[in-house]
Amino acid sequence: MALRNRTRDRWTPLDAVSPEGELLTFRQMQAYGRRFARAGRGAWYSVAIEVVWQFLVLFSRFRVRGSRHLPATGGVLVASNHLSFADPTTLTAFCLAAGRVPRYLAKSSLWDLPVVGSVMRSGKHIPVYRGAPTASGAYRDAVKAVAAGECVTIFPEATFSSDPGGWPMKGKTGVARIALETGVPVVPVANWGTHHLLPAGAWFPHGIPRKTVELVAGPPVDLSDLRDVEPTREVLEEATARIMRAVTDLLAGVRGEAPPADRP
Repeated sequence: MALRNRTRDRWTPLDAVSPEGELLTFRQMQAYGRRFARAGRGAWYSVAIEVVWQFLVLFSRFRVRGSRHLPATGGVLVASNHLSFADPTTLTAFCLAAGRVPRYLAKSSLWDLPVVGSVMRSGKHIPVYRGAPTASGAYRDAVKAVAAGECVTIFPEATFSSDPGGWPMKGKTGVARIALETGVPVVPVANWGTHHLLPAGAWFPHGIPRKTVELVAGPPVDLSDLRDVEPTREVLEEATARIMRAVTDLLAGVRGEAPPADRP
């Protein structure tokens, strides 16, 4: 019986680790990590994932919902709000447990750092050269990645939210441009609690007591009426607004409160 239970814990759908919306126990967090996709991660990326996940098991408790919205195969864009340097670690865990290996768009300076640069190269992440003539290269690389069936994760705000209440800000149009050019789905994800786990300016996690981190994915954003029209600035801004609205609505559900009226 014990063996059968362990097998069930490992291979049942993600939200069945515990009843949907309930906090994962320490043991369930360990089972969650055993579910991580491993193929195609690269050596350094794999090492980083396994090391960071042990810290997350110790310092946080996850509440996860909506993993079924991430397609098992094929190109997909994951768009999430941004609150903390911990966001990529928790969002990576969420995607891996759903069977997808996420590739991030990130500032190019990370590739110059010891160890971190090796992780970025190993994970086939996409450098963004801000303000440089090569800045458009990140867009082209992201298009190629999703066209090749990759899961590309983007924080459309391109920085931490500066909203006093932590609500998403206006997004950049990059994710919309990629989605409209390639036709791949955009899955919105709201995350909450990472700013308590690793506040802005902190060097180490604030994990005592363990912090609750919530991640919820919604259905792909409907951009069907915008795909066959010229991608003007107005079209891109409308698509971006829909994506950010979907993220904000998910976050409102997580927080149990309505966002300010001027939110996306």
